[in-house]
Amino acid sequence: MKISELQTYKEQGEKITCLTAYDSSFAQVFDECGIDIILIGDSLGNVIKGGENTLCVGMSDMVYHTQAVAQGVKKALLIADMPHQSYTNAEQTLANAQRLINAGAQMVKLEGGRKLEASFKILYENNIPVCGHLGLQPQSVIEMGGYKVQGRDNDSAQRILDDAKALENWGVKTLVIECIPATLGKKISKQLTIPTIGIGAGVDCDGQVLVSYDMLGITQNTPKFVKNFLTNGNIQSATNDFIQAIKNSTFPADVHSY
Repeated sequence: MKISELQTYKEQGEKITCLTAYDSSFAQVFDECGIDIILIGDSLGNVIKGGENTLCVGMSDMVYHTQAVAQGVKKALLIADMPHQSYTNAEQTLANAQRLINAGAQMVKLEGGRKLEASFKILYENNIPVCGHLGLQPQSVIEMGGYKVQGRDNDSAQRILDDAKALENWGVKTLVIECIPATLGKKISKQLTIPTIGIGAGVDCDGQVLVSYDMLGITQNTPKFVKNFLTNGNIQSATNDFIQAIKNSTFPADVHSY
């Protein structure tokens, strides 16, 4: 999977599939099933390290897990999260992004909008592909007052849309939008030329991502937007069902949307 193929998927109306992975074994299973993107997510802070949020994850964690995942992948596009406080200024952003690319990632993901202009621009200038992340931003969960749906009112929805357009202008290749009303997810996806990857953002996004542990029913007390695909069979069949549900636009359903 090449980055340019994501753009082709959007233009042709084919949905993009994405799951998180943190080790080579799970990554290999997802890759062999034909997942489009594997995200080495800082959600490892929750599902691997047992933290209440992602703030306990550092660069050494992300480099280690990126290297591990890269060993198990031959086809999928690899995106690695930039962890909390790893992109507070342009120079730091570039140095840490290069570490993740050297570890095997093909793209890095940053949370935030227009306040991070310098960070987004320096990565673009140095030819490092970037995935944005707007809406609910887990690294800012304390400032946001918890895990809450974002963009419910007109002002906050417009801010998210304006941030999305700014990121596109700064060369971001794709955009994760999390935990926003489905109508806003559809609006952003229609107005951007780059692909959107939704998580709790409605079925009209150009693709969908879930934390793999949530998709497999391992995690307890999951959000509304999660569906357990491991109801019968094995991990491979659950992954195949997840992929087909996204490709056929049967997931997320209304029950999984805001």
